[in-house]
Amino acid sequence: MAPPRVEKLITALDIGSFKVGALIVGQSADGQLHWLGSGQRESRGMRDGFVADVNQVDEAVRETLTQAERIAGLAVDKLWGCFSAGGMSSKVGRLEVELGGHRIEQSDVDALLAAGRSTIMQDGRTVLHAQPALYTLDGMTGVLDPINLYADRLGVDIHVVLADTGPVRNLEQAIRAAHVGVEGIVAAPLATGLACLTEEERDLGIAIVEIGAAVTNVALFAGGILVEIGAIPTGAAHITDDIASAFGTRRSQAERLKCFYGSATASPRDHHEMLDIGDDDDLRPGLDRPKITRAQLNAVIRQRVDQMLTDVNRKLREMGFTSPVAKQVVLTGGGAELKGLAEHGQSVMGRAVRIGRPGGILGMADAHSGPAFSALVGTVLYAASGPMDLNSLSGAEKRSDRPAKGMLEQMLRALKANF
Repeated sequence: MAPPRVEKLITALDIGSFKVGALIVGQSADGQLHWLGSGQRESRGMRDGFVADVNQVDEAVRETLTQAERIAGLAVDKLWGCFSAGGMSSKVGRLEVELGGHRIEQSDVDALLAAGRSTIMQDGRTVLHAQPALYTLDGMTGVLDPINLYADRLGVDIHVVLADTGPVRNLEQAIRAAHVGVEGIVAAPLATGLACLTEEERDLGIAIVEIGAAVTNVALFAGGILVEIGAIPTGAAHITDDIASAFGTRRSQAERLKCFYGSATASPRDHHEMLDIGDDDDLRPGLDRPKITRAQLNAVIRQRVDQMLTDVNRKLREMGFTSPVAKQVVLTGGGAELKGLAEHGQSVMGRAVRIGRPGGILGMADAHSGPAFSALVGTVLYAASGPMDLNSLSGAEKRSDRPAKGMLEQMLRALKANF
């Protein structure tokens, strides 16, 4: 088949504590997304999801982008970054104004959104996203586009994602050090939700848990939008460290044992299967290679996994995920690739649990289609959707002939009261 004609090029970069991933995608005229190239390198200069050494991060980013560019056969000059560190928060505020029953025009919507944009910054934090979710007309919710409809009152729900300013700026600095521009920074919980959840799941209400190397992000979706974000300061790397500590082996060997032989579930055969845990560089003449049973390995893994899942369950209760329909949890991220995790998670958490794998991009290699790439794929999906974000809203004030000064002040007071 002839390669698709690309009308728009989208590049995403995910800098984690364990790996750096890059994805180059082409969007055709019919809106389809086609894989063009991808790269992956070991992460350097990151600690607990935050930039700790700009120079090392810069080097890892360059290597990853070069690999993706070589496969795609093109050079990248700008990209979308993914922010997955902890400390993010999410809220939904509502603003409503009186219109007097006239037909809603673009100027009314522009003025409403401009008022929202001017009041959402608070506490010195950075607004990653400030998106109008749904509009309300005379109290009727769920309106996607109010233009040309009549109403006495026009309202909007604005979804805001906040993050600490320093870590976001450090991430942008590390990306720009590799001589590429930053089109935007996408919150990882929002990205993973787009990549792994269906539109119906996001509407009905669901939790998605992204298990990274150092941080586990927990997010709730309801009514089609992200409504709550939380974080747990443990991740898949802590499982690796537990294995290395328990059996006195190197982290690299512990990671290999976890990936190839580790499981969150137990089997009677595990007591009879012996695993080599020594490193060839550590062997001394006349000494046998140290061994453990697979049951011993998995016992260490399950101890940490049980703690993490218990912490996730506690976080979900704190976030209000307790109603009778609030049952389904989706696990994704690199840590979700542990064998048997969904089955074990269902018994520990008492909820329906599945593993979330990203979709929506044609031609992706199987190696880059697992849970570890959910945030990266979701960042591309977010960019491709052409989202309306009040962070980038410009000119709305100039286009608007209405409302009068008094109505604008009313908007500002109303939105401040709801945030």
